[in-house]
Amino acid sequence: MTKTSNPSWNNLIISNPDQGNVFQSAEFANIKRRQGWLPRFETVNNLAITILEKQVFGLGKLWYIPKGPGATSVEELARVKPGIESLARKSGVFAVKIEPEIIKNETNLEQIAQLDLIPVRPIQPNFSTVLLDLSPDLDTIMKNLNQKGRHAIRRAERDGVTAESVESNDQNCQIMYDLLAETASGSFGIRSFDYYREFWQSFNKAGMGQLFFARFEGRVVAAAYALNMGSKSTYKDGASIRERTAYGASHLLQWEVVKWSKQQGSTLHDLCGAPPSDQINNPDHPHYGIGRFKTSFNKSVTDYVGAYDIVIRPLAYKLWSQIGEKLALRLYYRRHRESYY
Repeated sequence: MTKTSNPSWNNLIISNPDQGNVFQSAEFANIKRRQGWLPRFETVNNLAITILEKQVFGLGKLWYIPKGPGATSVEELARVKPGIESLARKSGVFAVKIEPEIIKNETNLEQIAQLDLIPVRPIQPNFSTVLLDLSPDLDTIMKNLNQKGRHAIRRAERDGVTAESVESNDQNCQIMYDLLAETASGSFGIRSFDYYREFWQSFNKAGMGQLFFARFEGRVVAAAYALNMGSKSTYKDGASIRERTAYGASHLLQWEVVKWSKQQGSTLHDLCGAPPSDQINNPDHPHYGIGRFKTSFNKSVTDYVGAYDIVIRPLAYKLWSQIGEKLALRLYYRRHRESYY
């Protein structure tokens, strides 16, 4: 296993064809240790790959490569796949889960179907997402926003909403978590406070994360946590109060995130998750409201090919896919009240 310091490893990740992904960072891998994942930092075919490894009773080891490997084409993925398979066999692995950020289109789907991969449910939320180009100056970025987004930001400013970056101390993390729990109630599951606090504070300490609050009449009405790595930024977590007392607060908050991201050197901002492009206008989609908010910054939705399993040991994988994974997810959630992955 290749051992590196975090900055050195992250620089290798950034040098990948996809220009790096924060979910491939050493910081993210180390946070996943608390869930029983062992980080491995490997170089395969000149591609830096952060691997999360977990022992599955009776089957062997499972590898998960979050938002990786860092290929941007099916051809690049085809070149690195044999090396991953060889390393996995030597390591006692029965399957490898991958999530490459390869654009979803008919050609890529046809080509990827030739690679003997098993399509599975994605783990990270941004297999479909909204991207915002941050390469222009701020005035141009504002001008390029959808009219709805610009109006919401200006309205919030006129009504007295303020947005700012804040320290990721325990008190502010608790405020953020309470808002997140309120937002998630009945809509989606969240992890424990300890997990989020460790996440937010670890990335903040590494200079790769920032917490933001929007206030109205002295009250925190919205909060966001953003990540930055290399030339990319990510809107990792967002939350707001249920009663809409301040129109546009979340938009103004996201604009503050955009300004921070540009200061960090980001040229591409990922709003991190939206309904797929063919479902973005479907009011019955569970994330329709999230999609409406994010497409007020950019109408276009970017779809990636999603997640796939590389089968290393067919019999063990068959047991895992038919019985083991469902059981592992259920038991882990029952014990820890959070996702296995």
